[in-house]
Amino acid sequence: MSSPLWSLDEIVAATGARIGRGFDKATGASIDTRTLEPGDLYFAIKGDVHDGHDFVPGALEKGAAGAVVSEEKAPAFASDRLIVVPDVLEAMRQLGRAARKRTDAKIVAITGSVGKTGTKEAMRLALSRQGATHASVASYNNHWGVPLTLSRMPRGTEFGVFEIGMNHAHEILPLTAMVRPHVAVITTIEPVHIEFFPSLWGIADAKGEIFSGLEPGGTAVINRDSPYFERMKAHALASAAGRVISFGEQEAADIRAERIVVKPDQSLVEARVFGQLLSYRIGTAGRHIALNSLSVLAACHALGVDLAQVAVSFADLKPPVGRGERTMLSIDGDEALLIDESYNANPASMRAALANLGAMELNGQARRLAVLGDMKELGEKGPALHEGLAEAIEANNIDLVFAAGPLMKNLVDRLPEAKVAAHAGTSAELIDVVCAAIRPGDAVTVKGSLSMKMALVVKALKERYGASPTANALKG
Repeated sequence: MSSPLWSLDEIVAATGARIGRGFDKATGASIDTRTLEPGDLYFAIKGDVHDGHDFVPGALEKGAAGAVVSEEKAPAFASDRLIVVPDVLEAMRQLGRAARKRTDAKIVAITGSVGKTGTKEAMRLALSRQGATHASVASYNNHWGVPLTLSRMPRGTEFGVFEIGMNHAHEILPLTAMVRPHVAVITTIEPVHIEFFPSLWGIADAKGEIFSGLEPGGTAVINRDSPYFERMKAHALASAAGRVISFGEQEAADIRAERIVVKPDQSLVEARVFGQLLSYRIGTAGRHIALNSLSVLAACHALGVDLAQVAVSFADLKPPVGRGERTMLSIDGDEALLIDESYNANPASMRAALANLGAMELNGQARRLAVLGDMKELGEKGPALHEGLAEAIEANNIDLVFAAGPLMKNLVDRLPEAKVAAHAGTSAELIDVVCAAIRPGDAVTVKGSLSMKMALVVKALKERYGASPTANALKG
């Protein structure tokens, strides 16, 4: 029988908690009663909308091993299975630090303006073929997501993969200090959350904070194609890093893509890894995905992992939900392709999505349709960055654009009238017009910031026309 994730004594040693009767051990950790599993330790953290203490009774009824509650709120509950602490979030951090301290795992941390989650998933897949691997769930990369992921890490983990995000300067510093990675990766620097920074240089500096947490002698992995490469490298050299590895398409990159071929459901890559040729197939489409795969090779090289096996693992990579998932819709006895990019959006990822749509080779009178929602947190640059998407629309031969949100009006006004199918205030208002417009053979991409709820359009298309996974359905 495997050992528990946390024993009573370990929790007390890490947090100094006062523990009520009935608690013995925990097999997992959770902050959400909707996904809580029996045996989980439930942390009643206070969020922006809800206070986790309101759900303590439900968590215990659902089979939580115990509930971590604050001293202030504890009197409201029966004492059974309560773990009482001064501050619940800090207790989760303390448990996370304890998990990091007790493990001998090799740890990778990933940040960047674009591609964090996809790169994390590729890293998780590659390392899981080498040994027991623990990784962030979804995009758990913030002030609660990172310590929660750490607190869930089993003591026998061999590799740990952590995604670290930020909206403001200095948010990465405490997170990377908890994770203490052996390898730290920055995918790229783009105008994401630019509303909170004076310039892209500020974003580069904020992302560079990830190197401050590197274990002595660790490795910094940096995008050589970025105009901010030297600035990020300076952050790495000011840290405890013992080595910097670069990746990209530039001749000077240590791990360089010589050739990338993007097909509808896969990407083919020929790369030079410190001069040695390595060819591989990635089981999902996207030039940006192919480039980020180079950072996975770099991290795995730093860890001493067999790169041939890593390259083979890429063939099994599938896009996370809302980040490029492809499904076929059944329309009038034929099919159309739906590309779900609805999870989030920024100028770089929006252009990448349009480029992927443009790479589709369609038959006959089939069209490329883009359903786009506002990109948020761009500040005063928002209108211009939306207007600038017109170039990508034209370059990638997008036939029709369906736009949602006030910022997308800037794009609509810039496009030829024939390319604008509809503009509405919300994604919900686009559902009927998109569903009515799609025809057999079409390819449609749906993308926008999370708050725009573009997933509503995806859901409606799937419900109305059915959905099945695609494999070699269209040529590219």
